[in-house]
Amino acid sequence: MTPKERVAPALEALGEASAAMADSRYHAAVKHAKAAKNLSPQDATIREVLGLSAYRIGDWDTALSELRAYRRMAGEAVHLPIEMDVLRAMNRDRDVAKTWDMLEKADVPPSVWKEGKVVYGSHLLERGDAAAAWDLTGPERVGPNAHEADLRVWYVAARAAAHTGETATARRIADAIVLNDPSFPGLDALDREIARSS
Repeated sequence: MTPKERVAPALEALGEASAAMADSRYHAAVKHAKAAKNLSPQDATIREVLGLSAYRIGDWDTALSELRAYRRMAGEAVHLPIEMDVLRAMNRDRDVAKTWDMLEKADVPPSVWKEGKVVYGSHLLERGDAAAAWDLTGPERVGPNAHEADLRVWYVAARAAAHTGETATARRIADAIVLNDPSFPGLDALDREIARSS
């Protein structure tokens, strides 16, 4: 769908965008991805890189439109949790719930499903529904050798437990996170949250 004379420059711009993204230079990644999009607007990978880079710099409108375009073009639901997170940031509660419903029906890898639980559970906490956040994220058991995606879900579960007054449960989950990854981000904030609930 891209005219032949635009293929090489589009690929070059996409390469620059991907390299910038890999180096965490997200503003540069957006700039190069926009150039690539101008050359090849129907390329799903370009729209994906642009959407993810825009998300990293907090350009919510661009992130949402580009990730939705990627989903339509590629037929992939893997970025639905990021779409939900963008909608959270935009205070579009009804759309967050709709996107969660889409994710529940989608065929996605376990890591994507778990990230969706993190985002939607956090949304429920922000809306004051800690019980629903716990129902969504509360683990059946915790222990060693957990994957990072599980730790992220446990983190939200610990917060939900603290908010519902289940301090001992919150502490048990927090301790399991520390056991798996003592440098897990946000542990100090979680400790304070649990302390406030006791």
